[in-house]
Amino acid sequence: MEKNWTSYFQQQLPEIIEELRTYVEMETPTHNKQAVDRLGSLIAERFRQLGCRVESLPQEQYGNQLRMEYGDGDEQILILGHFDTVKEVGTLAVEPCREENGRLYGPGTYDMKAGIVFSYFALRAMMEHNLSPKNKLVFFWNTDEEIGSVSSEMLIREEAKRSKYALVLEPAAGDGSLKTSRKGGGDFILKVTGRAAHAGNDHAKGVNAIAELAHHVLAIQSFTNYEAGTTLSVGTITGGSASNVVPDFAMTEIDVRIQSREESERITRLMSQLTPVHPEAKLFVEGGITKPPMERTAGTEKLFLHAQEQARLESFELTEQGVGGTSDGNFAADAGTPTLDGLGPVGDGAHASHEHIVIDAIPGRIAVMLRMFLTLS
Repeated sequence: MEKNWTSYFQQQLPEIIEELRTYVEMETPTHNKQAVDRLGSLIAERFRQLGCRVESLPQEQYGNQLRMEYGDGDEQILILGHFDTVKEVGTLAVEPCREENGRLYGPGTYDMKAGIVFSYFALRAMMEHNLSPKNKLVFFWNTDEEIGSVSSEMLIREEAKRSKYALVLEPAAGDGSLKTSRKGGGDFILKVTGRAAHAGNDHAKGVNAIAELAHHVLAIQSFTNYEAGTTLSVGTITGGSASNVVPDFAMTEIDVRIQSREESERITRLMSQLTPVHPEAKLFVEGGITKPPMERTAGTEKLFLHAQEQARLESFELTEQGVGGTSDGNFAADAGTPTLDGLGPVGDGAHASHEHIVIDAIPGRIAVMLRMFLTLS
């Protein structure tokens, strides 16, 4: 392991960029199964050529999930990533994959096709140098992460339970930090029904659903606790039909982010305990917290310190931070598996028109990934 892998991958940079460009130029919006499966077939073939045992897990509505094994052993390390994206087919016409000012732009570069490409080159280096991991590596490439992993959550949880560690190849935080915690979250919908009436002639006979909802909007916002890392944001409100009609219906959608299981339970309880202010109004609460938090545990800290040590062997420093967004790492951590996230590219602009990765950072990220694959035990 004395080899400087960063220099090694620096020499391969043109090939790495070209491979990533191939992935990016195969657009893969989550809901387009045919498009997602087209790239999935290419990824499966690439990894099969490295000696991976590849299994395609058929899905009716979304792209087929990919499970791949590399190496042997009774114990396994889980590597997570996804190749679905949020942008529709045709986005490349206005947001082309291109190199500018040391950056590679394009939909899916940062989130997160680069992570999959990096792992391919790490494995290829292992194969070409006859290096074997201490544990079996299991790669699970998800096809519906961008909509909450609806068809893959249970598969990921089951795989995580069988694994010593989980490494998530999602992009790094904006400054290149690894992610040692992620907030959990979900969406609640609060619906209110009242009674319609003519706003001029029969105002007193009406039960104003919007007025009722207003009370609860303020209450829900007050559930936010910044010190605990909990936020609730009333994001949309709809209701009423005309200004001269007392509205009999109103609803709101609430985004919730939580940092601990205790806060998840608190918010779920508070939302379920909402009661009408007007005695004739009715409340209906739907939705909930669908992704548990990825909390920073002793196991996470151990993984981060190990990654930091591997980076120092490549002559650079790694830092850590907690972030508000979720990933499949939330499910792995909730299954009790020590999880480290953000091992993918350095860059910015997930889901945005300026999405990109920093080219100079690529060799070092793959070098650390390779070292993690080889040294975790």
